[in-house]
Amino acid sequence: MSKLKVVSDKSLTNNSRIVGLLAQLEKINTESAESDSARYVTSKILHLAQSQEKTRREMTAKGSTGMEVLLSTLENTKDLQTTLNILSILVELVSAGGGRRASFLVAKGGSQILLQLLVNASKESPLNEELMVQIHSVLAKIGPKDKKFGVKARINGTLNITLNLVKQNLQNHRLVLPCLQLLRVYSANSVNSVSLGKNGVVELMFKIVGPFSKKNSGLMKVALDTLAALLKSKTNARRAVDRGYVQVLLTIYVDWHRHDNRHRHMLIRKGILQSLKSVTNIKLGRKAFIDANGMKILYNTSQECLAVRTLDPLVNTSSLIMRKCFPKNRLPLPTIKSSFHFQLPVIPVTGPVAQLYSLPPEVDDVVDESDDNDDTDLEAENETENEDDLDHHFKNDDIETDINKLKPQQEPGRTIEELKMYEHLFPELVDDFQDYDLISKEPKPLVFEGKVRGPIVVPTAGEESSGNSGSLRKGVVMKANVSPKGDKDDKKLTFMDMAKEDIKDNGRTLQQQQLGDQHRTTSSIHGLNNDIVKALDRITLQNIPSKTASGLTAGMKKDYSLPLTVVSCTKACPHVSTCGNVLFEGKAVQLGKLCCAGVETEDDEDTESTSSVEQASIDVSDGPTLHDSDLYIEIVKNTKSIPEYSEVAYPDYFGHIPPPFKEPILERPYGVQRTKIAQDIERLIYQSDIIDRVVYDLDNPNYTIPEEADILKFNSKFESGNLRKVIQIRKNEYDLILNSDINSNHYHQWFYFEVSGMRPGVAYRFNIINCEKSNSQFNYGMQPLMYSVQEALNARPWWTRVGTDICYYKNHFSRSSVAAGGQKGKSYYTITFTVSFPHKDDVCYFAYHYPYTYSTLQMHLQKLESAHNPQQIYFRKDVLCETLSGNSCPLVTITAMPESNYYEHICQFRNRPYVFLSARVHPGETNASWVMKGTLEYLMSNNPTAQSLRECYIFKIVPMLNPDGVINGNHRCSLSGEDLNRQWQSPNPDLHPTIYHAKGLLQYLAAVKRLPLVYCDYHGHSRKKNVFMYGCSIKETVWHTNDNATSCDIVEDVGYRTLPKILSQIAPAFCMSSCSFVVEKSKESTARVVVWREIGVQRSYTMESTLCGCDQGKYKGLQIGTRELEEMGAKFCTGLLRLKRLTSPLENNMPSSMLDFENELIGSSCKVTSPTTYVLDEDEPRFLEEVDYSAESNDELDTDLAENTGDYEPSAQEEVLSDSESSRTYLP
Repeated sequence: MSKLKVVSDKSLTNNSRIVGLLAQLEKINTESAESDSARYVTSKILHLAQSQEKTRREMTAKGSTGMEVLLSTLENTKDLQTTLNILSILVELVSAGGGRRASFLVAKGGSQILLQLLVNASKESPLNEELMVQIHSVLAKIGPKDKKFGVKARINGTLNITLNLVKQNLQNHRLVLPCLQLLRVYSANSVNSVSLGKNGVVELMFKIVGPFSKKNSGLMKVALDTLAALLKSKTNARRAVDRGYVQVLLTIYVDWHRHDNRHRHMLIRKGILQSLKSVTNIKLGRKAFIDANGMKILYNTSQECLAVRTLDPLVNTSSLIMRKCFPKNRLPLPTIKSSFHFQLPVIPVTGPVAQLYSLPPEVDDVVDESDDNDDTDLEAENETENEDDLDHHFKNDDIETDINKLKPQQEPGRTIEELKMYEHLFPELVDDFQDYDLISKEPKPLVFEGKVRGPIVVPTAGEESSGNSGSLRKGVVMKANVSPKGDKDDKKLTFMDMAKEDIKDNGRTLQQQQLGDQHRTTSSIHGLNNDIVKALDRITLQNIPSKTASGLTAGMKKDYSLPLTVVSCTKACPHVSTCGNVLFEGKAVQLGKLCCAGVETEDDEDTESTSSVEQASIDVSDGPTLHDSDLYIEIVKNTKSIPEYSEVAYPDYFGHIPPPFKEPILERPYGVQRTKIAQDIERLIYQSDIIDRVVYDLDNPNYTIPEEADILKFNSKFESGNLRKVIQIRKNEYDLILNSDINSNHYHQWFYFEVSGMRPGVAYRFNIINCEKSNSQFNYGMQPLMYSVQEALNARPWWTRVGTDICYYKNHFSRSSVAAGGQKGKSYYTITFTVSFPHKDDVCYFAYHYPYTYSTLQMHLQKLESAHNPQQIYFRKDVLCETLSGNSCPLVTITAMPESNYYEHICQFRNRPYVFLSARVHPGETNASWVMKGTLEYLMSNNPTAQSLRECYIFKIVPMLNPDGVINGNHRCSLSGEDLNRQWQSPNPDLHPTIYHAKGLLQYLAAVKRLPLVYCDYHGHSRKKNVFMYGCSIKETVWHTNDNATSCDIVEDVGYRTLPKILSQIAPAFCMSSCSFVVEKSKESTARVVVWREIGVQRSYTMESTLCGCDQGKYKGLQIGTRELEEMGAKFCTGLLRLKRLTSPLENNMPSSMLDFENELIGSSCKVTSPTTYVLDEDEPRFLEEVDYSAESNDELDTDLAENTGDYEPSAQEEVLSDSESSRTYLP
């Protein structure tokens, strides 16, 4: 091939020129032609590569052989200049093309050829500097793209070649720079890092790294990056600590911080911090950092950087290091076990409760017996390269893969004889209705006879009494139909007797409910109790003898006000006012404190109310009034709690109505977490500023309430309350500790407590410091709830979302392995929020979510029972069983009365399919009860759709599966200390009676061939938005194991998708894309899976409602409230009616257009097309400034953020939770 031909052919295009040149080079290789030809051709290629992007693209295009030709030439040529030309070409290609071209070079075998070239070049004497610079430059570019690069480099023996080059040429910055870059790539492999460390690489780096200098800043930056990578090895980190390099790094950092006034060297400063971050991954490093006063140094420097937004990466990394080095503290508790003790009738043989009971009394279960991340021996020198797994698709090992386990297999579990014990709970299957007056189907009008008892009427918080509520006070003439069920009396009226009573008694009709897609509102007509309520222009409190009750009434403001009944304060305004005997007979029940300041007294002569009854309506709802404060008090007397509560929280007494305004999801202000962390770190640096005073303590019976005026007073001694201890940290800052679930040592998340003694306009910070979940919707716009008594007295009785500067983060309180399920070195998490109170000396309540107590449920059920029309609605309330502490677990049956007692109508009545509903197995998920309230109210309404629904189905409802947990303020467990929703496979009748008998009801229905059409268990979800469902599907479960061949062979009725699909069409809060129908191993003992697998109910669901709000649909951007939750409960009912039409369209004579829509709905639900329906328990992205608080995990992501990413805080790898609760570690 002559040179003339190459030069003279000017007419060729650039593309064909490079193709021609490469062809020439290939020919030169095959012919072993003279070296000057190869040199000439490669120089031409280099010229084109340097000048034209088109050429570079052509050489690395798919199908191009250019890279092979170059590498082949590089491998075979003996000519130095040709080698340098090709290396320069490769540098051009990988420098301009980013990661794709580097990966292309790796795929063609470039790593091995270049490493071998480096070995060969190192044997020459003298070394060719240019050659070494070029080889190292290319290797440093392509190494990160080769998963096996670390192993290849070690096998080829290039580690020490590069290291020795640096050692011998420290002053030659041009050569040292690419060598350091390659050393950094080597160090990504832990085995290489240890090997280099043994050969003095750490000491070498500290010869390059030094104080502030304007010279060689590029070299310094690369040296620091290399050092940070090397120090991720515990061996190297220990070597650095032993040589005092932690102090050196801090000194250098301060020097750069002081001199870099224009912030031009931020990357060097960040590099120093990254090295400190790596070395403090070990215990010795953290100790050295503390000893060198590192906390104060980094705190002060980071505070000085706050003013410059571009320095945020320095602030964030400093924050991470300080949090990690913050000494672990023990929780200031005598034991992590609950403050309340309940002796179990049977002690489990295995499990956490058994371990709890087997712990010797002298064991300190609060302290962690191991340091976090106690340093282990040197890394094992094995070849298990982590990089191999990086590109593997996510695989959830929790997904059930055993087809035999997935196939539903109806198991009777108990014999027919055993199941006969449930016959009495199904009288609707045998009653012939011969003695019933079934002629009139019209509801009876609402009749008031004389004076009406009706205290604070709030259409959201009521419950039915578990005992005989016959002790109604004198003057109350309106009859309520209450079944005489004493707590210890098993005798019940027969169903027929009850129905006759219903017909004789005056019933209250439920007013028409309109529940389209509009908000459901609740209006009510109510009277005020004549004994204690007096109509006043506004609420007043009067100082009267403690045995006399005064009445207080709210003046009606707009349409949202309502009358309120309040027990007056005594003169001394004590912490707890014992209510007058007129109001409370029998067991003494007290309302919490209510201070008189700020509430004027009017009409002093009205100490005893004798005026006519005041009535007022609330234009908020179309349903019956379910709240009755006096009835609530009566019911509370029969509610059995372990601490034997005698107080009633005002929100439960007054009730709650949804506020007449929207509450948007809170926008998280930038840097809020960082500010909170800095304040936490100040506790360690400026310890003298910390008050550290206990102001509330359940564990200390001799505890006295502080008398100082400027200290907040706390209380949680009421039903569902949870607050164990409060410590005043600063003047207006308090650390709060929650109580464990009874017979447990963890599950802290639910809180409900009272605060008083506040000053208006002061920002109080509350830190709940012993939460356990690794993330929370508090990081994504959720606010805690507050109820103000002063606001309630001013006719605004509602829970509102409050708080600013809210975040949820890992703190420095150590979680013992006893509390962490055997895992060591775990930390608790903090919910922090700041609140300013509007009123002086108010009494306010805070809660995790809208409280809904057991007594509230009993009141609501009793009001529903007394108000229904027995000629139209078949309503029955039974006791399913007694709980461990002796509370009754209500079972409700609702359907339509038969049209007549004719045979055909009785047959239609008996043959209605069952729908079985349950809720509140987890006490902290109070939203489930509000959804259930919506369902119950809708089913009992006179809405024509509700009547159609009752005529279609018989509803069996267990509205509260865990009464004891709810009453005692637990978050997750019952008194047995176990999660009841993990006991459905084999419930113990002594430890889990409600589950045992609820399952028994379902087994009975299966035994008598009356399998429910739908089973749904209502829950709440703490880490996702919207309302959604979990169901069960064999096909979708297998499909998610990526075994597509197996899933194709499975034939499955897709009817399980129909109800969720319907709900996504009609319920604005419902989100189909969040639904999942995958069966996980960890959920095999849940109600949903057991009812599906063992009982054989295809449509078995868990319906999860968010605690936060919605990110789609009509409520997008809003926090969820009780109105929306109750609406969801009602929409669930209308969804069931559509489901009925789908399953039997002819029976309902539906119009053809509706049929088409429904068929399309079924058709669309048949397709299982993507894995998007399967979601982890937590689907939020990581928020911008999440930072790990401790060195719990050292395999942190490399968070070398670009210079302009000042908005981000690096995120350290979170521990993976059980229960499929996976934590992701990427930055959004």
